[in-house]
Amino acid sequence: MPLSPEEPQITEMAQGPRATPAGARIAQTPRPVPGPRPAAPPRPGRPGPARPAPPVQRTRETAPAAPVAAPAPAATPQIQLIPASPDGALDAAEEAVDLLLDSGRNPGEVLVITTGEAHPWAAHELSFGDASYWAQHDAGDDVFYADAAVAARAASRPVVVVAVNGGAESAAATALSAAHGRAGALLIVCGDPQRVNSVLGAGV
Repeated sequence: MPLSPEEPQITEMAQGPRATPAGARIAQTPRPVPGPRPAAPPRPGRPGPARPAPPVQRTRETAPAAPVAAPAPAATPQIQLIPASPDGALDAAEEAVDLLLDSGRNPGEVLVITTGEAHPWAAHELSFGDASYWAQHDAGDDVFYADAAVAARAASRPVVVVAVNGGAESAAATALSAAHGRAGALLIVCGDPQRVNSVLGAGV
């Protein structure tokens, strides 16, 4: 019989460890913490579907861009004349390019043609050979500089800038003719207005 009273005491001891479950409840408190954490990942998941939305907008932007580019070659490009001396024509062309890029133009949309001395970039790249030089042209991801002599080989671009920085009258005529045929939307000519107008009036 004395064993039976001890047994209830053991039962009470069992109730004592029930205080330990209280500690287990404390352990359960951190469990809800990870619960909200998985809830957090779904939130980034929600922006995830928003990511496809921008591509749709890009597609919408690309769709109108294609029709605009299509009529451009058929239409005559807008011509803008920037008065400059032969010595300052190259600097004026550089400023024009900077303004174009600042306004949002992609570098690959711009072609610069010189009538006299080659642009330093073109001279530098040509020092590595024609293959390397024209490979950068074909990549179409940056502004491309060409001399009047090779301008006819350049592909059409939305914007063409001509620096009338010297050279023979025939070089200017060749450069302006090539530029006019390759400018999709805008042709910028930096040079002496009288000389430019005389060349343009010659049937460019």
